[in-house]
Amino acid sequence: MSLDKTYRLVPGTTVFDAEQSAKGYHLNQFCMSLMTAENRAAYLADERGYLDAWPLREEQKQALLDRDLNAAMREGGNIYFLAKWGATLGFSFQQMAGSMTGMTEQEYRDMMVGGGRPVEGNRIDHAVLDAAYADRKAPAEHATITGAVFTSHVPAIGAAMDHDKTDEPYWKPLFEGYDLSKDWEKENLPDVVFLVYNDHASSFDLSLIPTFVLGTGAAYPTADEGYGPRPVPGIEGDPDLAAHIAHSLIRDDFDLTLANEMTVDHGLTVPLSLMFGDVEKWPCKVIPFHVNVVQYPVPSGARCFALGQALRKAIESYDRPLKVQVWGTGGMSHQLQGSRAGLINREWDNAFLDRLVEDPAGLARVPHLEYVEEAGSEGIELVMWLIARGALSDVDGSGRVEVKHRFYHVPASNTAVGHLILENHPRAEQPAEGVN
Repeated sequence: MSLDKTYRLVPGTTVFDAEQSAKGYHLNQFCMSLMTAENRAAYLADERGYLDAWPLREEQKQALLDRDLNAAMREGGNIYFLAKWGATLGFSFQQMAGSMTGMTEQEYRDMMVGGGRPVEGNRIDHAVLDAAYADRKAPAEHATITGAVFTSHVPAIGAAMDHDKTDEPYWKPLFEGYDLSKDWEKENLPDVVFLVYNDHASSFDLSLIPTFVLGTGAAYPTADEGYGPRPVPGIEGDPDLAAHIAHSLIRDDFDLTLANEMTVDHGLTVPLSLMFGDVEKWPCKVIPFHVNVVQYPVPSGARCFALGQALRKAIESYDRPLKVQVWGTGGMSHQLQGSRAGLINREWDNAFLDRLVEDPAGLARVPHLEYVEEAGSEGIELVMWLIARGALSDVDGSGRVEVKHRFYHVPASNTAVGHLILENHPRAEQPAEGVN
């Protein structure tokens, strides 16, 4: 079923949802620019010229020039952002609110003194509501998850590719493990990759530590991690699908941070390079999904697994026939600090890969302490793989997964490398071989 957005039927009300946010992004960012005295003076000195410096649609500019708040709201404006614009012009909040109702400031103030606007007569018309629910139906076409990719995202792998070292004896066995993967991607190219990774103090420093970040923007440049940005393309996002996923996941009680702007580091670009090779442009759109696995507490495996299940629901309710892959990245065993630096646990890593295929629900219950003790302090990144695993149809018995490729290698710099490709086959499909 498509998502429930009946809040749009409340009369005289614009609910600021992800679609409105995307529509009004630059308009609201313009308003934010007015939080400095210098910018306010520049705007008041030349309103049109200041507006023209922003990538605003003409309708947005005209709404502001006409002092038409209702038009600005229709164009994606949010009242808390627009309040900064109003304050710049010397408007009180009551003056702004009154202008949207057809009242003068004094008439609006008198109404509020009298107890405010009554809710009677300002609720949804039941006939309209009933008709809206009667018209709701499952979409004729919808997005599907075609598979999941799991891979380590070691920065040294990216450096080896960027400096033409892939055929050197140290690196060649690792890159040969991804030859089949590149062929598989060419034959199974998705429209969108939902890529789960962790930022490595590139976009998020200690001033802001969100647990889950969903990229809802149109594009994301490659981060400079201290050596200059990798010579790879930035990514093209899918704001429409991302907004849909945000709506669905938050309604399912997953508290997300939504990012319209951020840079993406090796945690995201290395997996893309491994699967797609050296390209001038990535062959599909990418929705970045950052998970905090740097500062404790980090999300549990169980929470990540449940998020993956909710993600599948979100993607499959999107009413466009997109092919989507979900990638889980990070790990495997490695420790980058302390006297245990260089820890590798082959036995534990391979048992993890076994359970990821055969017993993902049980694997999701593994406590953080086991990851840290057995796989190293940075091995905790493996909880991110459980998001991708939870998004596959065998988890609830409605389909099967098929193992297309499995690879394990030690070392890549300080890290064990694990890699797995699982094709997703809903029950309607009949794959030749599969794993329940």
